[in-house]
Amino acid sequence: MTAEGSPAGVGLRERKKRATRAALVAAAVRLAAEHGAEHVTVDAISEAAGVSARTFFNYFDARDDVFVMIGADAGARVRQAVLAAPAELSPLEALRDAMASELAEIEQQQELWRLHSEVLRRSPHLLARSIGAHMADELALAETLAERIGAGSPLFSEDRAALGSPDDERRRRALGLYPRLLAAVGIAAVRVAVEHWCVRQEELAFVDVFRDTFEHLAAGLPAPSPAGPAGPADR
Repeated sequence: MTAEGSPAGVGLRERKKRATRAALVAAAVRLAAEHGAEHVTVDAISEAAGVSARTFFNYFDARDDVFVMIGADAGARVRQAVLAAPAELSPLEALRDAMASELAEIEQQQELWRLHSEVLRRSPHLLARSIGAHMADELALAETLAERIGAGSPLFSEDRAALGSPDDERRRRALGLYPRLLAAVGIAAVRVAVEHWCVRQEELAFVDVFRDTFEHLAAGLPAPSPAGPAGPADR
């Protein structure tokens, strides 16, 4: 998912906040790709983004957070959109539409995605933290999906127990298989769609790849006919 989405109807103040956060993320990733993350300071990131170091800490608690928590706001917006989706949509359709809104600018963010992947590969401690952040985000999304289908729990509040804490086990026990599977599948589908598009972007628009990916999921992933024409994923 992109670090920052720009859905219609967002207020000016919120758009400015998202733009500032996006500028900090982009500056941090580009500097880290050029110099190595361990050599990039908060002052350098802030200067490159055109803000003060004090402003940086209005968005991130620590320097490393700019590299590993770039999707935190987007994850929260996806969860809100899932809950707000029309009741007639299936859970998969609600998740698809919520994710599509956040991925609207993916074709303009492709270079930043590539650089961010390089930074994480070259910095094992950032990669480990990023994996932990993604696991927490996936669990929170599963809890939101559980709430949408009427299987929520008081344990699924925004003030959630941290992963690995004593209450974390209670959260996991309260969560059913279906919402956990749907959250994991949805996030994996986005990753596959992005990777598939990245090597075919001269041929395909990302929105088409994304739509085809979720159409395959909605159909139950039937195997394409070997003798028939290429399916959406084979284009």
